[in-house]
Amino acid sequence: MTLTLSALNAASLPDFVAALGAVFEHAPWVAEGAAGARPFATVEALFSAMRATVETADDARRLALLTGHPELAGRAARAGTIAPDSIAEQAAAGLDRLSENEVARFEALNAAYREKFGIPFIACVKRHGRAALLATFEARLASSPEIERQTAETEVMRIAAIRLNALVTGDGPLRTTGRISTHVLDTVRGRPAAGVALELFEIVSPTEAALVARAVTNADGRTDAPLIGGRPVPIAAYELRFGLGDHFRRLGLDLPEPPFLDIVPIRFGVADPEGHYHVPLVATPWSYQTYRGS
Repeated sequence: MTLTLSALNAASLPDFVAALGAVFEHAPWVAEGAAGARPFATVEALFSAMRATVETADDARRLALLTGHPELAGRAARAGTIAPDSIAEQAAAGLDRLSENEVARFEALNAAYREKFGIPFIACVKRHGRAALLATFEARLASSPEIERQTAETEVMRIAAIRLNALVTGDGPLRTTGRISTHVLDTVRGRPAAGVALELFEIVSPTEAALVARAVTNADGRTDAPLIGGRPVPIAAYELRFGLGDHFRRLGLDLPEPPFLDIVPIRFGVADPEGHYHVPLVATPWSYQTYRGS
């Protein structure tokens, strides 16, 4: 269910807090503190007021905001005893499908992190693939307590921004989404390649690739919708696989069997979850080229 900014501006204080109380984990006081700055002209202004409420709060409240977050892939998450938003966010990152070895690794990292910093490890999981999340977890263990607390608060803000943007519609939305798109060009005919089947995979490990999306190019050589869109693009290595051989077979070209190029894989990395990664393929039966487009 989404809410309009105008409705929130006109809502009573209890209704305003009830609507936005879960944007910051177990901290409805953030919504209550921001309500006094109404009316908001933009969603961005609403978020700025909520952020300012946190940044001007006393140390005890700010620390409680951090300790109120669940551990990643922890026992509470797997038992389903954490907030629904957190369960959905961890599941979207694949943390409900971990191997026993991965679960054990997360448990060990959670324990080491909490012992060193006194707070749970907090990361905006919607911005990370599984491999990147684990690498980030391990790297942040080497941080200092002061820097790590600042990093944790930054991640809390990223989580809240995504939740708020999904919940509230109005002018001036927050920049919380990215996309992956593609475009296939057939240089034999000098035109877009329609009907090319393609698959997008997230590379989780040297032995695991998780299917993210399947699509078929339209008459313009593009997919009807981005392969990832309307959400952050998780930081990860990806592979786009294009069914190039089948495309040229359908055109009646005399190809050897097996063809020189059949399934064409393009592996690329995403480092900016809010960025646009356009990965075109320019191809013949004997060659192909790619680049980062716009």
